[in-house]
Amino acid sequence: MIDLRRLRDDSAYRAGVEKKGIDATAIDAVLDADERRRSAMHDAEQARAAQNSASKEIGRAEPNERESKIAEASRLKAELDALEALEDSVTQELEELALQMPNPADETVPVGDENDFETEKEVGERIPAPPHDHAELGELLGLVDSERAVKNSGSRFAYLMGPAVRLEFALVQFAFDILEKHSFVPVVPPVLVREEMMVDAGFFPTDRHQVYEIAGDDLFLIGTSEVALAGLHRDERLDRTSLPVRYAGFSSCFRREAGTYGKDTRGIFRVHQFDKVEMFSFCDPNTSWDELETLRSIQEEIVSSLELPYRVINVASGDLGSAAAKKYDLEVWLPSEGTYREVTSCSNYTDYSARRMGSRYKDENGTGLLHTLNGTACAISRTLVFLMENGQQSDGSIIIPEALRSYVGFDSVPGIPN
Repeated sequence: MIDLRRLRDDSAYRAGVEKKGIDATAIDAVLDADERRRSAMHDAEQARAAQNSASKEIGRAEPNERESKIAEASRLKAELDALEALEDSVTQELEELALQMPNPADETVPVGDENDFETEKEVGERIPAPPHDHAELGELLGLVDSERAVKNSGSRFAYLMGPAVRLEFALVQFAFDILEKHSFVPVVPPVLVREEMMVDAGFFPTDRHQVYEIAGDDLFLIGTSEVALAGLHRDERLDRTSLPVRYAGFSSCFRREAGTYGKDTRGIFRVHQFDKVEMFSFCDPNTSWDELETLRSIQEEIVSSLELPYRVINVASGDLGSAAAKKYDLEVWLPSEGTYREVTSCSNYTDYSARRMGSRYKDENGTGLLHTLNGTACAISRTLVFLMENGQQSDGSIIIPEALRSYVGFDSVPGIPN
């Protein structure tokens, strides 16, 4: 949730909202509703005090005055009821408008759309296209069965088979070993959450079109375990000296991929169901930018250990999403396409989600809002795609990175049968 006081009083904060493409009219509408809410609260409070005073006067009134005192108290009660109804109405209007306001983009975020990112660094050798792209190779080696999945579940689903399954669990174990070294607590969260959790985590209302809803149950399938991890400390106060509190969640994730028709329909790069290890941090607001760099460095540690060529980009303001103040993407070289494609991202939400969730820290001076951060540790299906293409040999075999061999028990996936 946006900080209304700062939106009203801090020009730089407002500029950060405008940087995400929100026009002045929409911002002014929020501020107008906030002004009307504060005015309605003031009027209701005054009427409440007057009504309470009038009620007390009835008990002290002389018999000949009681009727008029009762009438006056009744009149004030009706006036208070009307003012409280107005306050409730304006408050609801404000909440609906405020939920549409994004977290301001940080001043270090480049301005523009998805093509206006800034490249922070490039690491590794960009190899030429292999004999087979990931979609074709996966089917030829029996690692992926898309045809049967489409028949049973529809488009953008796939069966992982044989060595691909071993690789999936190897990636999960490998990621958790690295994350526990960095004080992350492993979590397997629920994959179904209530609507209020989607709102509090910052996904609703803006990303509702991407989420699967379980009709009749007020439950939604998560698109990332970030949603459920964010709820671990709703309405709680964490001791400031314990921060950061870090969690690593493993879950299946579900996304409708609305608006991506015709894009990445082959293979397992963009599917409706996939597994992922996610990082989440509840952080001291004074150190959240350092924490973002820590998440980014962990992502680089994982990707570089897998011997994948990658680049880090500072995502532009128009591609940040509603909740992120700043986001880094790690993109891995995809040889068959001759370009980099996203494998992980990490974001600083500052106090945007914590304000909705009531997640605060406590110290000797009182309480304050936490900052929350999240980042992908390992998106399994996409990582498999990059391993298939970057590790592919001329006979279609796939060399397993050294870091994974002790987990899977083999050095390579055999090539295409003759």
